[in-house]
Amino acid sequence: MRVAPPITVKPEEREILERWARGRSTPVRQVQRAQIILLAAAGKQNAEIALEVGVTQNLVGRWRGRFAEQRIAGIEKDAPRTGRQPTRRQHFAKRIIDTTTQQKPAAATHWSTRTLAKVLGCSHVMVQRVWNAAGLKPHRYKTFKVSNDPKFAEKVVDVVGLYLNPPEHAVVICADEKSQIQALDRTQKSLPMYPGRCGTLTHDYKRNGTTSLFAAIDMLEGKIIAECMSRHRHQEWLKFLSRIDEQVPAELNIHLVCDNYGTHKHEKVKRWLKKHPRFQIHFIPTSSSWLNLIERWFREITEKRIRRGVFKSVPELIEAIMTYIDCHNADPKPFVWSAKSEDILEKVARARATLHNLQSK
Repeated sequence: MRVAPPITVKPEEREILERWARGRSTPVRQVQRAQIILLAAAGKQNAEIALEVGVTQNLVGRWRGRFAEQRIAGIEKDAPRTGRQPTRRQHFAKRIIDTTTQQKPAAATHWSTRTLAKVLGCSHVMVQRVWNAAGLKPHRYKTFKVSNDPKFAEKVVDVVGLYLNPPEHAVVICADEKSQIQALDRTQKSLPMYPGRCGTLTHDYKRNGTTSLFAAIDMLEGKIIAECMSRHRHQEWLKFLSRIDEQVPAELNIHLVCDNYGTHKHEKVKRWLKKHPRFQIHFIPTSSSWLNLIERWFREITEKRIRRGVFKSVPELIEAIMTYIDCHNADPKPFVWSAKSEDILEKVARARATLHNLQSK
């Protein structure tokens, strides 16, 4: 009679197994193996474990035995499978990868499995398998822009220094405007979400006007200072600076991080700043909006309140925006900056070198 080996789990092993067992992105088979070992360590028999996990007793016995012999390494990966190796795929794999990464189809911007298979004389299923194994997804792309600001390094060190080591008796504020937010009404009533179906919005819409959101975030507390205005000229920017001046305690200096938009450098703005010496402006490099953390908050309000909203008028849109801000300020959570300026500069240097090599070819 075969007896299941007893299972004891070390603290460091239990931490790994519990992480696998509750991991949402962990493969199902690995989750099941972790659950099997944890239940076995709790003293349960194979029949009980199989019933609870939803697998066969043979499978429970297999992974229980492997863990007893090899510990974590025994259940982390599948054992090598037997059988004939896919020689045809090996023959085509390099050609598929080389063609995908180094060539483009005659009348398109990227390959599909079928267009590439037709050119190479293989099946589209083989192309898909090679792409999956190599992590290739020609239908997807990411946008980027490497800043050409001649003072890029100087500005990055300045702004990141504020984030990581803010000065004493001062507040660091990131500010910008989100211009031309449209009050969009849908042409038909949206259908609600219910189990098995997501909510719906019509693809077309009716425009009911626009507003511009001026917003600033306190880097320490995460609170938002904001105001909606009909336009986004230097006059509105001056009005918003005055609002910041009113809401920040008078004994604190203000280090304001903003972009290089023309209204931020207008002569009248410069004169206003001279009359308010507690304001110190820190401009981010051109094409580097990711360095201004108010942009991260703009993405949040867009995703959570604006993009899927239905607004029949501009006042209704403004009310929705300000209500969202009030809720945010009731329980603010600051964004924590962690990237060091040296790491950023090194990454940008690599990107510039890559672009230079591509342009020189």
